[in-house]
Amino acid sequence: MVYLKTDEEIELLRESNLIVAKALAEVAKISKPGISTLALDKRAEEFIRDSGAIPSFLGYSGFPGSICTSINDKVVHGIPSDNEILKEGDIISVDCGAYKNGFHGDSAYTFCIGEVDEKIKHLLKVTKEALYKGIEQAIEGKRIGDIAAAVQSHCEEHGYAVVREMIGHGIGKNLHEAPEVPNYGSRGSGMKLKSGMVIAIEPMINMGKKDITFDRDGWTTRTIDQLPSAHFEHSVAIRKGKADILSSFEFIEQI
Repeated sequence: MVYLKTDEEIELLRESNLIVAKALAEVAKISKPGISTLALDKRAEEFIRDSGAIPSFLGYSGFPGSICTSINDKVVHGIPSDNEILKEGDIISVDCGAYKNGFHGDSAYTFCIGEVDEKIKHLLKVTKEALYKGIEQAIEGKRIGDIAAAVQSHCEEHGYAVVREMIGHGIGKNLHEAPEVPNYGSRGSGMKLKSGMVIAIEPMINMGKKDITFDRDGWTTRTIDQLPSAHFEHSVAIRKGKADILSSFEFIEQI
C-alpha cells in the first residue's frame, strides 16, 4: 500500500527532514581525525531531541544508534562506537532520521575526513550527481524504473558499481513504506509515480564490485573487495513537473 500525502502532511515531512539536515550539519562540524563515531552519534541525538523530535533509527528493529556511521568500505548501517576513530583520509557515510509530528525525515551524506584521495573524492562526486539525476525523474507520470535507470547509468558510465541489496523506500508515518526504490533498473518499468508520493532516494555506489557482505553484528554491510563505497540520500515529494526535495544539503555545505 502506497500512502499519498496531503500538502499539509508534506509540510510536516519537510519539517522532520530539515531537522535531519541540520543534525547532519552538526555532525559535519565535528567530523575530523581523532573523533569517535559514537561522539558523532551523541551530537546528532542531542540536536534532534533539542529540536523537539525523536531519532528515527534509535531502537528501529533493535538498531543501537541514532545515526548510521559507515566508514570507507562500509556501505551502510555502520553502528556508532567509542572504539571507532576517524582518521585522516577516511570517508564516512552518515545516515540520519528524525520523527516529529507523526512523520519521519531521512537523509544521508558522505563526508571527507581531512585530505582524501582524489579517486575517492570522484566516487563521492559521481554518487551525489547520480542522486540528483534520480531526483530529476521523480515527477508525476514517470516510473520508479526511470529513477533507478538514471542513477545506474550515471554511475556505471564512470566505472562504478551499484549495490543491489540496499535500496531506497517510501517514507511518511513509517520510516520505511512502499514503494521500494532501487538504484538499478530499466526506464519505463515499475510503479507509476503520483503526486503526493514521498520517497527516499539513496544511491549506494561502490568503487569496485557491486557485491557486499554483512558483519556478524547483523547490521553493518561492507564491500566484498574492501574498496570504498559512497552514499547520499534525499527525501523527495513527487509533484508535477519537478520533484520537491524535502531534505537539504545546504546546511552541511555551508560548513
